[in-house]
Amino acid sequence: MPDVVMYSTGFCPYCVRARMLLDRKGVNYTDIRVDLEPHLREEMIRRSGRTSVPQIFIDDFHVGGCDDMLALENQSKLDPLLGAAG
Repeated sequence: MPDVVMYSTGFCPYCVRARMLLDRKGVNYTDIRVDLEPHLREEMIRRSGRTSVPQIFIDDFHVGGCDDMLALENQSKLDPLLGAAG
């Protein structure tokens, strides 16, 4: 299984939606809460080049935000990235 990392906050509706999708798919992921650990926001910005949350990574591939991940799901491209059998 790939290493999935999501930088998020607890109050962002897009973060909640992204968590719901990953949970529904049974994906183990690391949820880095930049609202609880603000010093990690700089790491998120450095890795993604973006300041908004969520920022989602599958291994070294930067998926982007929730809308980007949902677009991959709608195009049937998310499961292959996650190593799932679609």
